[in-house]
Amino acid sequence: MKTDSIFYRIFQSFPSTFFELINQPPSLASAYQFSSVEVKQLAFRIDGVFLPNTLELPIYFAEVQFQPDKKIYSRLFAEIFNYLDKTELTNTWRGVVIFPNRSVDSGDTERYAELLNSQRVTRVYLNELSSIPTSSIGIETVKLIIEPESTATTKAIEIVNSARKEILNAAQQREIIQLIETILIYKLPRLSREEMGKMFGLSELKQTKFYQEVFAEGKEEGKEEGKLEGKLEGKLEGKLEGKLETIPQLWALGLSIEQIAQALGLDEQVVRQAVQPKS
Repeated sequence: MKTDSIFYRIFQSFPSTFFELINQPPSLASAYQFSSVEVKQLAFRIDGVFLPNTLELPIYFAEVQFQPDKKIYSRLFAEIFNYLDKTELTNTWRGVVIFPNRSVDSGDTERYAELLNSQRVTRVYLNELSSIPTSSIGIETVKLIIEPESTATTKAIEIVNSARKEILNAAQQREIIQLIETILIYKLPRLSREEMGKMFGLSELKQTKFYQEVFAEGKEEGKEEGKLEGKLEGKLEGKLEGKLETIPQLWALGLSIEQIAQALGLDEQVVRQAVQPKS
């Protein structure tokens, strides 16, 4: 599962979820702007940066790590300190690393013990989120990422039903439902288009229905991920030609694949296919 891009979408659309994960008031999100940042000189990319609108608040650096990595902390602190060196901001900082569970948190820590044991760094383990007394829709969506396959469908339907009741903004409601569907696609690839339609009412979500149709057709014809991207691109040529023509221009300006996908309302696979050099 492409967890970093999923978390990017969650934090972009529902930034209060990040502050809930670190036991801070969700309202604090209104004082921050979230983005993905690249330290271009060293080709470092930080999964997420929350920049405050006041000098009194810290900069938050978010890193999502779902695979064991001995160098996670050396890489994280290198990224953070290089970013701080390049920016003119004088705010203090905090680092947040999100793991599915403690067993994945296997990075070398001896050289960074003082930082890891201080208030500078918070480590979040998704399988321990039940300790949060009241869970928002954003937190429940994050927890769905590690939900067992046997209960993922039931849990997803519960979240969707809650979203339809609690989220009045139509665009936000549509975004959270699409996020949940994306998570299920990766967790349960055997789900058919019809099953997804019954669960989420895809007739109400034209864009998501389109993606599901392409995904299902690709599976039925035995397409692998690379060919599926080509199929998506081909389907989009007629309907989204204007957006596709815009992708290279945004890429040239330095926007990331995630940012372009967000701006144009496209799947990241489509954007990635469009920016690949033509052979």
